[in-house]
Amino acid sequence: MTTTATQETSAIFTDAVTLEVCEPELFDLAFAATTQPCPWPKAYGGDMVAQALVAASRSVTDGKSMHSMHSYFMRPVDIGAEVRYEVEVLRDGRGYSTRQVRGFQNGKPVYVCLASFAAGAPGGSFQATMPPDIPGPETLPTSADYLADRSGGTMTETSKAYWSGGRSFDMRHLPGPVYLSVEGERAPHQALWVKPYDPLRPVAGLTDEQRDTAALAYVCDYTILEPALRVLGLAWADEGLVTASLDHAMWFHRPVTMGDWLLYAQDAVSVEHGRGTAVGRFFTTDGVLVATVVQEGMIREGASA
Repeated sequence: MTTTATQETSAIFTDAVTLEVCEPELFDLAFAATTQPCPWPKAYGGDMVAQALVAASRSVTDGKSMHSMHSYFMRPVDIGAEVRYEVEVLRDGRGYSTRQVRGFQNGKPVYVCLASFAAGAPGGSFQATMPPDIPGPETLPTSADYLADRSGGTMTETSKAYWSGGRSFDMRHLPGPVYLSVEGERAPHQALWVKPYDPLRPVAGLTDEQRDTAALAYVCDYTILEPALRVLGLAWADEGLVTASLDHAMWFHRPVTMGDWLLYAQDAVSVEHGRGTAVGRFFTTDGVLVATVVQEGMIREGASA
């Protein structure tokens, strides 16, 4: 099934994480996946994170769940083209399993990650607290509503349609999104509500829990650099702005069901030497922390980028 990048459908995500088994060339198992449409020169980084997560998950057959993954983006990846993910089985223990995944395109490594899976064990419990006084998603405009009468910068009709409804997930920002400008003060934090446009479809080779974990990894990369852009006063449509994901780490604390709204609370922690680092936390509507994200990305601004 193939979808366009202008439809409000979660099938764009499930298309991305539908992997085909192929013959390994280097390691123990291999899968092929296709990057999804986006209106920029290179593929969306969340494609690689989610696809590698799925490849690693399909190599673990004893019921363990992924609890963390650590990724590096090595080269730009072509849009709408196949990436081959080679999985190396590093260890299978009673409590934990470890995998290395390398993504290849055009004969070169483009992405690498380590992923760890846990059986789980009884113990104490603690979590960070959900930010207080966050307006509910129904009170905030959709991206489509926000962009309906706006234009400017490098935004084209294609990118406007993509931001409005082509990313599989409804994303509602607080404060307003940084598509065209930064509203208010240059604060190093933001929050957004996230939910699939429609119920997630089954994905071959995955349980619903694995699919929903992949969905969280997929959607997190869209906005994680935005707190760093806010503090710099930069918007996505600014002339000369160039960004790229460099490395990415994610911890899955508790099971998540991607059928309801999640709050994605984000903070920039550093911007220096053309790189920005930000932390994001996903909470359910009743305040349960389900995942934490840390990412560093390249940020080049102005015509000299």
